[in-house]
Amino acid sequence: MFTVIKKYSRKFDIMVRTTLIPDNTHIELDIPAEYVGREIEIIYAALDEKTSPSKKKTMADFLGILSDKSAKKLHTHVKKTRNEWERGI
Repeated sequence: MFTVIKKYSRKFDIMVRTTLIPDNTHIELDIPAEYVGREIEIIYAALDEKTSPSKKKTMADFLGILSDKSAKKLHTHVKKTRNEWERGI
């Protein structure tokens, strides 16, 4: 099944997107004549290997990731930055 999407922009004149199940290791593409001599993008990926969205992260998921030294440095930087917001301009 082929889906042709016309976009009204200079980036894409025509975009073709399809899915298939190959029966060998060779796939042949016919491209529109106006694409000859132009850079085109070809992407393939197994749909059953795509990663599923992970659960929403909470603050507890990040507990212990930063060392005490890094955490202190980060807190100092944040405090300094917040103080800069409060200064008169």
